[in-house]
Amino acid sequence: MPGHTDNEIVINAPLDLVWEMTNDLENWPELFSEYASVEVLERDGDRVRFRLTMHPDENGKVWSWVSERTTDRSSLAVEARRVEPGPFEFMEIRWEYAEVPAGTRMRWIQDFAMKPTAPVDDDGMVEHINRNSRIQMQLIREKVEKRAAEQ
Repeated sequence: MPGHTDNEIVINAPLDLVWEMTNDLENWPELFSEYASVEVLERDGDRVRFRLTMHPDENGKVWSWVSERTTDRSSLAVEARRVEPGPFEFMEIRWEYAEVPAGTRMRWIQDFAMKPTAPVDDDGMVEHINRNSRIQMQLIREKVEKRAAEQ
């Protein structure tokens, strides 16, 4: 059974601001604590192919991969997948946004399978993604709410 995660957070900010800030790829190193750099490789309308590079992990290893994401503003969703899956057999991600009374709900759904040679199995990666998603979503909420308060 492949790995599956589903995490969400409510951000006290207008949907347009949440959408704009979280889909500004070039600014991801400022928004996420884990990314050292983003290199846009190709843009074609709402589809972007890009390389993400992380800060070194606790063992000094730098992880980097190419992903592709397609934004669909009309449905308030983003579909993404790893083009260079690295330790994953596959990795697919869906971001969903919705206006709620307290602001904007942002939801990340990830489906994946780890390769047999990966340093962790599917269950281990589910734990890692769930833990890290909560950390990153909280950071994003703080940064977006700060920007909303300044506007």
